[in-house]
Amino acid sequence: MVWRAIFAARMNGEPKRLLLVEDEETLRSTLRLNFELDGYDVTTAVRGSEALERIRGARFDGIVMDVMLPDVDGFTICETMRLEGNSTPVLFLTARTLPQDRIRALRSGDDHLGKPFELEELRLRVQKLVSRGAEHGAVVSPSKRSFGGNSVDFDSYEVSGQRGLHKSLTQREIHLLRLLMDHANEVVSREEILQKVWGYNVFPTTRTIDNFIVAFRKYFEPDPRAPRHFHSIRGVGYKFTP
Repeated sequence: MVWRAIFAARMNGEPKRLLLVEDEETLRSTLRLNFELDGYDVTTAVRGSEALERIRGARFDGIVMDVMLPDVDGFTICETMRLEGNSTPVLFLTARTLPQDRIRALRSGDDHLGKPFELEELRLRVQKLVSRGAEHGAVVSPSKRSFGGNSVDFDSYEVSGQRGLHKSLTQREIHLLRLLMDHANEVVSREEILQKVWGYNVFPTTRTIDNFIVAFRKYFEPDPRAPRHFHSIRGVGYKFTP
């Protein structure tokens, strides 16, 4: 089985790059050693904030990530990645066994494995994770989108809107806009927005989100008082309609 893993880790002669995010030192060292023996080029991170820095600064072919990290949990890291347009495949390692945790792991990432686990099973799952990413390529959310005479460039944060508007959005604005557009015609709850856009370490009020929606209406609605695209669903959340 080892030769197969090495073959998968060195497709096209280049070692596949793995990011390993694990705060427990002994487990991190053991996994790194085994992944390197399988032929992967392994980068490690201990904290969630450190993992985000690594993800934003380099390209990886796969990510193996513990869910319970000291600062930002693995789910939030993955959801932040997706909002930023990064679709690197993620395998979660988790000691959480509740059904809602397993469901969130699959919704946020691509695979999950409960702790404790068999090393051979993890190695095979990583092999399939990286191979699947190589076969299908990165499924990247489009960087440029248009709706109702407006245009958004998620890479440059530049938008063109109503009444000749051309401006740069803030990072938080662009993340909220991408979240709503990725869930077009669906209601996104306030809780999901606060979790994915603001994160667990910041506690804005729902009024903060309202202010962002009001700004979007000024930017993108022909008549901000009669919105076509950005809707507030009272007591529930917000919906984007193309």
